[in-house]
Amino acid sequence: MDLDLAQLRALQAAVAEGTLEAAARALHVTPSAVSQRLKALETATGRVLLVRSKPVQVTASGEAVLRLARQVDLLTADAVRELGDAAAECGEIRPVTLPIAVNADSLAWVLPALAPLAGSCVFDLHREDQQHTSKLLRRGTVMAAVTAHAEPVPGCSSTRLGGMRYRPMATSAFVARWFRDGVTPAALAGAPVVVYDRDDDLQHGWLRERAGPEVGPPQHFVPSSADYVTAVRLGMGWGMVPDLQRTPADERRLVELDPDGAVDVVLYWQQWRLRSPSLDRVARALLAAARDRLDQG
Repeated sequence: MDLDLAQLRALQAAVAEGTLEAAARALHVTPSAVSQRLKALETATGRVLLVRSKPVQVTASGEAVLRLARQVDLLTADAVRELGDAAAECGEIRPVTLPIAVNADSLAWVLPALAPLAGSCVFDLHREDQQHTSKLLRRGTVMAAVTAHAEPVPGCSSTRLGGMRYRPMATSAFVARWFRDGVTPAALAGAPVVVYDRDDDLQHGWLRERAGPEVGPPQHFVPSSADYVTAVRLGMGWGMVPDLQRTPADERRLVELDPDGAVDVVLYWQQWRLRSPSLDRVARALLAAARDRLDQG
């Protein structure tokens, strides 16, 4: 196959922007030009790469070509930056765009680590549960991910970052109302629980161990990491609070439901097995931040 760089960029833009019209605006060409490039790419590969829905959907074959498109774009951008002054005179140096999947609770330590690199990189952060970030790597949506999976995705390397500890907690008033006779299976079946979103199994995993697989308490969905903890502090329900987000005031207002019930989630950094100076700088920054903020035991 003889794949054209403009065609690969058209595929990448269509997936990133969601429509051919938006991709055309991003590439400063007409929608017809984007459509023609995509058709030529599909002809060259002999595969249907996109379903022309709104937003467009990448096919299984398209995922493989999308990974290639992102890899070529990253290596091209790195090469241009290495050319230095000559490229700058031609106005060709542009920030390297790095799509990365991060679980919401890790953003508190990931963002400060990425901030010093923001001058040379543009970060496209995809917020996803740590149990699901690796699927974005498989699809080619992101180049790297903070994930709970140690086994590397094909074509990726995996490095242990450290662990985040979560504790089942609630306000003392909530405990007095719902757990008067202790944190029993019957009490857990009726006590409201705060859940991040429908992909978040942290609370339910703890529940299954202590109240059985059939328990189904009322649930409050709060899809924001900081607001999730706020909801627990306000007494809306009990929840698994990460140690990284606990404050000194929480020592007074929050109660651990089970002192021996902490859950440790070990996180890993997975990235494409690709020699990219930009991606390697990000990896070094996150590994250094993880050593400072995560449990290394």
